Amino acid sequence: MMVRVKSVVPIFRSFDEALARGFYVDFLGFTVEFEHRFEPDTPLYLGLSLDGFELHLSEHFGDAAPGSTVRIDVDDVTGLCKTLNEKAYRNSRPGVQRQSWGYDEMVIPDPFGNKLIFGTPYDTGQNSETAENAQ
Repeated sequence: MMVRVKSVVPIFRSFDEALARGFYVDFLGFTVEFEHRFEPDTPLYLGLSLDGFELHLSEHFGDAAPGSTVRIDVDDVTGLCKTLNEKAYRNSRPGVQRQSWGYDEMVIPDPFGNKLIFGTPYDTGQNSETAENAQ
């Protein structure tokens, strides 16, 4: 029997529910899919989504290491950057950088030391050169 992977869901460590909601929901525009606590006043495990991308945040010790990074491909990173900056979020004013490896990227650190890298590929011209050389 062959097992097929349906999705991959990164888990980021978080330490403060209000900061997490302010950053991920209010600023980045994620939707809360679920919340789980074993009991009241215990650590929160939060499921989020953004246009089909899923991310979990955990306040549980040992679930994830702070300082993790995730790449998220989007269709228009420049437009996303403009939209985010129009929100005038107090703790972030992201920018887009063109990378030599064929991506325009926007790196946004979250309040807990994790990084989200949003990227859109651009045509470097290498594919057309490679195709011409192959003929």
